[in-house]
Amino acid sequence: MADRRLQVFHTVARLLSFTKAAEALHMTQPAVTFQIRQLEEYFNTRLFDRTHNRISLTEAGDHVYTYAQRIISLYNEMDNQVRTLTGDVIGVLVIGASTTIAEYRIPTLLGKFQAKFSDVKLRLRVSNTMGVVHMVEDNEIDVGIVEAPVTNKNLVVRVCWNDQLMAVVPPSHKLANKKSIHISEIVPYPFICREEGSGTRDVIADYLEQHSLVLSDLDLTMEFGSPESIKSAVESGLGVTIISESTLKKELKLGTLTALPLDPPMMRPFSIVYQRQKFRLRAMEEFLNFTEQHCEPSSTN
Repeated sequence: MADRRLQVFHTVARLLSFTKAAEALHMTQPAVTFQIRQLEEYFNTRLFDRTHNRISLTEAGDHVYTYAQRIISLYNEMDNQVRTLTGDVIGVLVIGASTTIAEYRIPTLLGKFQAKFSDVKLRLRVSNTMGVVHMVEDNEIDVGIVEAPVTNKNLVVRVCWNDQLMAVVPPSHKLANKKSIHISEIVPYPFICREEGSGTRDVIADYLEQHSLVLSDLDLTMEFGSPESIKSAVESGLGVTIISESTLKKELKLGTLTALPLDPPMMRPFSIVYQRQKFRLRAMEEFLNFTEQHCEPSSTN
């Protein structure tokens, strides 16, 4: 394995944060600090300047970072080539998923993958769509799975599932008996929405624009960071919402919520996202192949 101190240094230098590096490496912050201190003692020079809770690379640190990138990349290529020859699929695979996907879609997929590749250690990080895309861009995760369109041309985006969003109301609501509704029919009622940065919120905003409306036309009364909180608020009679059909199975079965298709339907892609130029370890290659086999027909940008 490549020198652990160099790997830790590379992560801190990339993220410019001891805290974020500790999270990414699944280490404690004191352990990360100890590894950096050892490397600085080895080179007999400071690699980071530390001022006002911010860090930056020194001139020496910048040189070490350049070589560390090359060393780690070569090590990964070597490891991958040998694993390909031996047929081994091992290592750590860090996956990011937006909230709806993490709660309702990906657990089954990860379970099947883990059963097939038991020597791969899976790590899952959950955020909203914007957060997951940023983690892919910053190389904090290997693969992201998100619930809104991605426009960064440096990323590969492959549609994996298509998801329908539904208007959701309490069973006693005036709209509950309709077979479908137009988006304008929601405008008079208190609306409960996901937070900014959420893929669901972005898709709703785009859909509204297609129908000559904007998000501010809705009576936006509450924002929540998860579908579960939103469903609870709607069940309590605090407003109406629009959320993924895949989040509603339990409530529809129990009759605690009513889902109404929008006319025309509000659809969105669930997409696999990863860096176009990223060197892919065997575990990542196998995961991408696995998702392609278990997803709906996909396309690549």
